[in-house]
Amino acid sequence: MSAMESRDAAIATGRRVLAMESDALAKLGDTLGAELAGAVELMLSIEGRIVVSGMGKSGHVGRKIAATLSSTGTPAQFVHPAEASHGDLGMVTVRDAALVLSNSGETRELHDIVAHTRRFSIPLIGVAARPGSSLLRAADIALTLPRAEEACSVGLAPTTSTTMTMALGDALAVALMERRDFTLERFRQFHPGGKLGAQLVQVSDVMTGPDALPLVAETAPMSAALLAMTERGFGVAGTVDGDGRLTGIITDGDLRRNMEGLLGRVAGDVATRDPQTIAPDRLAQEALGRMNAHKITCLFVTETALPAAPLGLVHVHDCLRAGVDGA
Repeated sequence: MSAMESRDAAIATGRRVLAMESDALAKLGDTLGAELAGAVELMLSIEGRIVVSGMGKSGHVGRKIAATLSSTGTPAQFVHPAEASHGDLGMVTVRDAALVLSNSGETRELHDIVAHTRRFSIPLIGVAARPGSSLLRAADIALTLPRAEEACSVGLAPTTSTTMTMALGDALAVALMERRDFTLERFRQFHPGGKLGAQLVQVSDVMTGPDALPLVAETAPMSAALLAMTERGFGVAGTVDGDGRLTGIITDGDLRRNMEGLLGRVAGDVATRDPQTIAPDRLAQEALGRMNAHKITCLFVTETALPAAPLGLVHVHDCLRAGVDGA
């Protein structure tokens, strides 16, 4: 087989696998019904954790499902069935519910953990592809995967079945998120690190506070405004009215446009009125995007539309230092 033929064959195989798995997911979606809703209600009702277990490839999928549940507001942990038989059954309590995965529904390593749930009346949700299997017969709620051919060339390696199981876990996690009204703020608390955490940083997390703001009264001479711009190091100064509410901003551009007689004027005459502002609870990513769009380097932070008391100032460098991407 030539290099070109090998390339074409690999592409064809990839497309075939994805088509088979896509068809299987569509079948899975068509079969979802009252059992899924019942599983969600059961998971919401417990006081403890969702204990996920599975052997082999189902175990790898189970670890991912447990991690997804935990990161989206539903406490969960993975318990390896073999380890469960050697002491880890103590991790499965009467306050928990078990989510047990097995494509065949007959995996012998799951026997002890299934028996443990039955012995202590621990709710059991079973996921398998065979409706009459031992796992689904024992389960309080049986989630049955539709019949679908594995995508591998010999039809045995877990491929289509594991894709469906993982997607079913995602469906449960998202349904639980929505029932729990899982907010962006809670999501951010669970994901403080890495790229994802950076994209969830709020303006209030990176802004300069009110005590360090470059502010001058509208009636102040421009010499005072220039001093504030220089001392605070932001390259801008905000103008405030008699009630301390932000009314405008003075930038380098404003200085250039008003060079003639600049020092004989007051700050309010030079300032650009109604400048761009942002609320403290908005994402820093949004702030950076707006600064890029308007070709500016900073935004004053206010709770409401102007005129309003300035709460802080967010600079493009503050966002970049926090790893925020404005794309």
